[in-house]
Amino acid sequence: MTPTTLNPPFVHANLRIPAAGVILTGDLTIPVNARGLVIFAHGSGSSRLSPRNRRVAEWLHHAGLGTLLFDLLTPAEEEVDAVTREHRFDIELLAVRLAAVTDWIAVHPDAKELHIGYFGASTGAAAALVAAATRPHLIRAVVSRGGRPDLAGASLGRVTAPTLLIVGSRDTEVVSLNQLARHEMTHSPVTLLQLVPGATHLFEERGALELVGDLACNWFEHYLAGVGTAPVAIHR
Repeated sequence: MTPTTLNPPFVHANLRIPAAGVILTGDLTIPVNARGLVIFAHGSGSSRLSPRNRRVAEWLHHAGLGTLLFDLLTPAEEEVDAVTREHRFDIELLAVRLAAVTDWIAVHPDAKELHIGYFGASTGAAAALVAAATRPHLIRAVVSRGGRPDLAGASLGRVTAPTLLIVGSRDTEVVSLNQLARHEMTHSPVTLLQLVPGATHLFEERGALELVGDLACNWFEHYLAGVGTAPVAIHR
């Protein structure tokens, strides 16, 4: 990979990542003296270019955390999925690829010293939880934004990473699904459900995504870097 300097002190690289038999495209951004690395798993019908995830990634960068945003599907698969939607809910496939990308980046020269966390959105949150259950030695923390953790099924009970579930208070169906999933996560030492007041599923309301960014930064700073205070408010 050939890194290029963006806005100092950040280093950015475009990656082609071998993962479970395919090559996936990713964007790696690591601040100088980074204190951890967050791998993003985007939601159904989205990609590494998700404007919401990239906005959260910017906040993480300024908190001293690196990020890896990558496409869970190949371009050919995305074309098929846009018509058939056959891949976006294949949580097993997405989780296998996420785990493979995690193994690859964990030994990469630019990232191998960094503690790793997952940030999952929508169906990507389910993939993140399934992958976290298979990589307990690597994944130190998980944050879900408007996620569908219920789609992780039996893997919920095997997640050992501290997990923060962020849901908009007006996203009532997803709130209920997160409440149920939270009670299944019996092996995670800390599992918090945080509602963003007045927010709907996409967190488009004024200040909603900013609050998501603050919560995610606090969580990852605490569990990846060992600094700051993790969120403690629980809204059931």
